[in-house]
Amino acid sequence: MAHAAPAPGAPTTGLPDIFSARTHMIARWAVPIGLGLVYGYWAAANRRDAGPITGWNLLFGFLTALVFILAYLGVREIAKRLHRGAHALVWAAFTGIAFGFLYSQTGYSVLRSAMMSVVVGGAVLVTLFYRYYTHERTA
Repeated sequence: MAHAAPAPGAPTTGLPDIFSARTHMIARWAVPIGLGLVYGYWAAANRRDAGPITGWNLLFGFLTALVFILAYLGVREIAKRLHRGAHALVWAAFTGIAFGFLYSQTGYSVLRSAMMSVVVGGAVLVTLFYRYYTHERTA
């Protein structure tokens, strides 16, 4: 059985690619935008703490979403050029910082937010390093 050539930008795992190049291109932009909108909404909801939705709250949510999307796109471009350890570290730092920012919007102290950020980032680092280490191409 012949396998189709991988679509441009598709992961090369040795498995057949069931999605078209168009689907990969749409997902390449839809994932960061979707995650950014959810993240912006979550940050705005944390900040207003069940209070009324105001124009400033909407602005904060959309600006947070925009910054998240741009940071995600930047990390994605940088990380794909790195080896497994640095790749995992960049994504872990991004995740830890993003989580820490959301946690800080709940009103807890900066120290507690930083501690939780380090815990989440550390868990992501261990998980991603293991994944990249066990799935890295050796040839």
